[in-house]
Amino acid sequence: MRPRRALLYVPGASMKMMTKAASLGVDSVCLDLEDAVALAQKEEARRLVARALAELDFGRTERGVRINEAGGDLARADLEAILPHHPDAIILPKVDSPEALRWADALLLEEETRRGWRPGGIALIALIETAMGVVRLAEIAAATPRLQALAFGAEDLMADVGGKRTPSNREVAYPRSAVAITAAAFGLQALDQVFVAYKDLDGFRAEAEEAAILGFQGKQVIHPAQAQVAHEAFAPSEEEIAHARRVLAAMREAEAKGEGVFALDGKMVDGPMIKAARRILSQIEGS
Repeated sequence: MRPRRALLYVPGASMKMMTKAASLGVDSVCLDLEDAVALAQKEEARRLVARALAELDFGRTERGVRINEAGGDLARADLEAILPHHPDAIILPKVDSPEALRWADALLLEEETRRGWRPGGIALIALIETAMGVVRLAEIAAATPRLQALAFGAEDLMADVGGKRTPSNREVAYPRSAVAITAAAFGLQALDQVFVAYKDLDGFRAEAEEAAILGFQGKQVIHPAQAQVAHEAFAPSEEEIAHARRVLAAMREAEAKGEGVFALDGKMVDGPMIKAARRILSQIEGS
């Protein structure tokens, strides 16, 4: 699974912004056909996103597209326009049931089969941004092997439940953690909420670092400057990398001696610490 430390949203109606996004070296971009595009611009945005997928060189950046809500006519038209150009991922908004993912999975498989592409090669990312989506998290996470990540949408969720957003994030503490925990339970990535004050990079960094502590692997971003900060916040530090290497080296030395338990820096090392060390090193190998 590719790293998604930053998932950068880009309006699908702006070829200029999509061209710039392709050159940034962000882990993942989301060419947006949903919230960022007015109804009257949907058709033109589809044409531009299809053109971007066909013509722009994104390098190692994942080329994702957020379509409109699964099952609707807008979403069908979105997929008809973009699938011939093989996006890397489809981002589904407001996922509140496993059926939404299965609907998309079936259409993607049909296109992959018809064109001789690898089945399952186009990933799915589910946006959890409704009360029902939170309630049915486990069902959604298990819906299809094509699903690679759960992304948390705080703004839409609070609108759905009638709550109020605050800088403290206390009103989304439960659903935010539930997304991270469910993703971990099902072997998926967890992508944290958007930070709307895009000029406040210190605030963004603090929230991103908090998200990493909670178990998120990346963050949804709305500005290129946020993307760079997210890449840093979700990458292990040099100290963490060095410690992880020492843990695994000590583990191998203990195994060679036939010892099941060992100490490092005056602390006993157990299974969870070894697992954490392996996860840290897998991050730098995959980035």
